[in-house]
Amino acid sequence: MIGTIRKHSKWLWFVIIAAMSVSLLFFFSPSQRLGGSGGATGDFGTIYGKKISKDDYVNMEREFELFYFLHYDEWPDKLPADELKREVYVRLLLIRKADDLGVYVGDDTVAMAAGNILSSPELARALKGSGQGVPADIFVKDILEPRGLTAADFENFVRHDLAIQQLVQTLGLAGALVTPQEATSIYQREHEELSAQIVFFSASNYLSQVAVTPDAVAQFYTNEMAAYRLPDRVQISYVEFNVTNFLAQAPAELTNLDDEVQMNYDKLGPDYFSDAKTPVAAKAKIRGLLIRQRALGDAHLQANDFANAVFNLNPDKPKPEDLAAVAKQKNIAVKVTAPFSAQSGPEEFSAPEDFAKAAFGLTPDAPFAGPITGPDGVYVIAFDKVLPSEIPSLAEIRPRVAQDFQFHEATALAQRAGMNFANTVTATLARGKSFAVACIGDGVVPETLSPFSLSTQELPELGDRTSLNELKQAAFSAGVGRVSGFEQTGDGGFVVYVQSQLPVDEAQMNSEFPQFLAAVRRERQNEAFQQWLGTEAHKQLGDIPAFQQAAASAAR
Repeated sequence: MIGTIRKHSKWLWFVIIAAMSVSLLFFFSPSQRLGGSGGATGDFGTIYGKKISKDDYVNMEREFELFYFLHYDEWPDKLPADELKREVYVRLLLIRKADDLGVYVGDDTVAMAAGNILSSPELARALKGSGQGVPADIFVKDILEPRGLTAADFENFVRHDLAIQQLVQTLGLAGALVTPQEATSIYQREHEELSAQIVFFSASNYLSQVAVTPDAVAQFYTNEMAAYRLPDRVQISYVEFNVTNFLAQAPAELTNLDDEVQMNYDKLGPDYFSDAKTPVAAKAKIRGLLIRQRALGDAHLQANDFANAVFNLNPDKPKPEDLAAVAKQKNIAVKVTAPFSAQSGPEEFSAPEDFAKAAFGLTPDAPFAGPITGPDGVYVIAFDKVLPSEIPSLAEIRPRVAQDFQFHEATALAQRAGMNFANTVTATLARGKSFAVACIGDGVVPETLSPFSLSTQELPELGDRTSLNELKQAAFSAGVGRVSGFEQTGDGGFVVYVQSQLPVDEAQMNSEFPQFLAAVRRERQNEAFQQWLGTEAHKQLGDIPAFQQAAASAAR
């Protein structure tokens, strides 16, 4: 969080998104992004009876870019166009409402908030500074100007963000009126722990009972054929310039390495590497990063020379096999990937985000891409083949299908056993017998869980067999002295028995209560504001032409 705005606004960001996603079901195509994204034109609609001009929209989009950067340390370039537009209009609505209510933010308050942002260590580290803040001129030069933003945009953002904070506090005031008595009841409900036992029924315990016959596997494959469809894939040939081949020479190329390490340590601060417990350990990490960065740079230079040779071999009519021809001349190995999809990327190495996109852009007429720098090396790639979506034959994937069939049937057996046990144990308890007796009678072994409450964040003994939320839902719905029904999971399921409810630790409650009361009041304030915003946005933004067009498209 950065300065005053970051201390108070991040939850507002969540409130706005939550309210919009619940109340407004509007969708946009990427081509509809406006403002700084590619030219805002047309009718921008009306909010509170006042037209929205192109300048209104563009200015608010610029403010939203700053809002996003100061909360996430990156620009909203990857934000879907529909989401960006939605948030810009919501921000316009909030500012118009603040104006109507006469919310005033003085220049001194704006200056103080802006100073808090610029003096924050987080912003300084984002700019690789000393951790003691960023001068205003550096902020303008290094952050704002490259985005086409100005100091006036920053001032407007700060003023409007403070106005929105006041608006939230005002409109959510009723929700903040939570008495200590009510908060005490909420605390007790959330922190009263249950003592419980659980019985898991897992597919792994029933695999041996499944008869995997050819006919059964074939029928399963026929029924589940769509699940085995492969997406569009590509296969590429590539030459790799691995970073490890350049690490040995890199330190000698870095003059004054010790000074660079110290300088970067001073800029980043002692807390930049959370796993480095001492300054020596932090400096060792910096040294390693500097050496690796230099080695990747050397790898890129060599890859670039190689790529130029490939591209220049037949510049007028390049052929995929040119990569192998140049590699043979230079005695460099050429490798071929296994087919991969746009989502998965190659399995042979850790590829950067843009690797799959570049690979899927290759064609026989435009067969080359690179150099592409990844975390472990630099790659020059060439088209090999395209494999369209298909469903493999059973013969090609029989072992996988057989394994899936066995697991599917074992899961069904586990769930059948679990449901039978749930019925049995319920009847046993009704006759006055214990849970232990029911388990012995059914031949199952219960596990004792650590005490847990609604506020418990983790329960390690669950492992990956079920989620903590699923356990809470089952246990708290069952009640003390009762068993849950059988709760299904991906590989079977479980039955939980609630033995007792443990009293709240009074000392812990007294220690945590002031902070808990403040959190409850803040949450209620957020809820009240969300309710207002959802209703208000539905009324005001429903007349925005872009929203009407999107709603009509969705209806069609």
